Amino acid sequence: MTYPNIVSVATIAGESLGFNLVAADTALITVSTHYIIKVNSILVANVDGTNAATVDVRVVKANYVPLGITDTAVAGTFYIAKTVNVPADDILVLVDTSFYLQEGDVLQGRASVALDLDLFVSYEVIID
Repeated sequence: MTYPNIVSVATIAGESLGFNLVAADTALITVSTHYIIKVNSILVANVDGTNAATVDVRVVKANYVPLGITDTAVAGTFYIAKTVNVPADDILVLVDTSFYLQEGDVLQGRASVALDLDLFVSYEVIID
């Protein structure tokens, strides 16, 4: 794994994606080599007019040794949200504090009921 220099970058591009979540863990964003993704916000809307649904969002971290931290290797699955309830016809601000996804990381999402939840991610692509 390389560590892109986020101070001196070639490109920073603002992006956003929307997803209709299904009832299975689904890769939403997979970070390519030499890229970093700065996730700015994640919103979840329940588009079912009658029933609540729950949302799971997690990050599958690639195996790497964090820069500047000794004796620590990081790999695994880490939940940002686990079975968080989204009432019918409502919206949930799931993330409003930014975080980084590094190359090889995968952002995954899942709804308790297929197609009842829409997930919207606003992020920046950082290319070194």
